[in-house]
Amino acid sequence: MKSETKQILEAVKNGRMSVEEALLKIKSEPYEDIGYAKVDLHRKVQQGVSEVIYGAGKTPEQMIGIVDAMKKNGQERILITRLSEEGAEIIGRRHAMSYHKEGRLGILGGLPVPDGIGRIVVATGGTSDIPVAEEAALTAEALGNDVTRLYDVGVAGLHRLLSYKEDIMEASVIIAIAGMEGALASVLGGLADCPVIAVPTSVGYGASFHGLSALLSMLNSCASGVCVVNIDNGFGAGYLASMINHMEGSSSLAEKEGE
Repeated sequence: MKSETKQILEAVKNGRMSVEEALLKIKSEPYEDIGYAKVDLHRKVQQGVSEVIYGAGKTPEQMIGIVDAMKKNGQERILITRLSEEGAEIIGRRHAMSYHKEGRLGILGGLPVPDGIGRIVVATGGTSDIPVAEEAALTAEALGNDVTRLYDVGVAGLHRLLSYKEDIMEASVIIAIAGMEGALASVLGGLADCPVIAVPTSVGYGASFHGLSALLSMLNSCASGVCVVNIDNGFGAGYLASMINHMEGSSSLAEKEGE
């Protein structure tokens, strides 16, 4: 993924930006202290993606203050995760925002045109896993990715998953989201030739231990190329998938193969 610093330097090289303009962008304040939060203004410069607001535990007023600081410093697209419906309503009175109830996620500035090297597939074991899946899918879309959703394709009815084999084989990254025993990640890891990001969910009966059983199963997957994020961490999976789908080396390789 290109950092904003590299994009700035390329713009200077290509004559789209003056040296003075580039210096102004790079030398801007690294963060803004608004009392209860230090808003990171250099996150995009360093990592390629601006700071994301974690909504749980913050009051709507605090989130509005953080959004104000971000917008004042030129951030056009802002993502708020784990946002309640009540909080979204209050923030929406101050800033135009689309709220996605199922994924508990708010997006200010709309979705960008996808610019990743391929497509991200988000698959769930069951319908109960969809809230985590939507957090992952919407995060990936907000970061500029084309996303295909395959919901309720768990291993209890394996024929459902196999009917989407073409989507699985064409994906550049797959996010496998499942509770219970979390077997979906291993099955997808055995079918796909791309990285599989496993997300254990807290869905399941007593011995699933609120997602711990799925987490341990996914960590012990015998399928190569499977990595695991934390329980119910759809955001982390969507973010990581976006980083993989924007790797410059992968893009260059794809271009060479197409020659």
